Amino acid sequence: MQSYSIHGARNFPFHKERSHLDIALEDGTGDDAFLEALNSGLARALKDADPNMVIYLAGADPYSGDAFGHLALSKDGLAQRDRQVLGTCCAAGQPVAITMSGGYAHVISDTVDIHFETIRIAAQLLRLNSNDRS
Repeated sequence: MQSYSIHGARNFPFHKERSHLDIALEDGTGDDAFLEALNSGLARALKDADPNMVIYLAGADPYSGDAFGHLALSKDGLAQRDRQVLGTCCAAGQPVAITMSGGYAHVISDTVDIHFETIRIAAQLLRLNSNDRS
């Protein structure tokens, strides 16, 4: 099994388990830089791993309003991340298991909104894919 991690370099845990592909981002990394790093890493990870299934830890802690995260993604940036990950996996024919991960926003409803949007995007892609097979 191979793993790919894109994360804040100084985020908890301070001693991180090593992945097959680690992309550590600097504090304050925003939408554009994050999505660019994600795009190049995701393509490489899928090619290298040739997985039977993808497990996607859809963390809300990269959000700019998170109490513990050090990245600065907007809610829209996180939704774009979800579309990018899930869309890429769907296009490659990869089944995906999603788990909510992290999320300690100062305003709790922000964390809820972020996780709900991940589920909404996944459901939307599932409907599109099931319609394509009909």
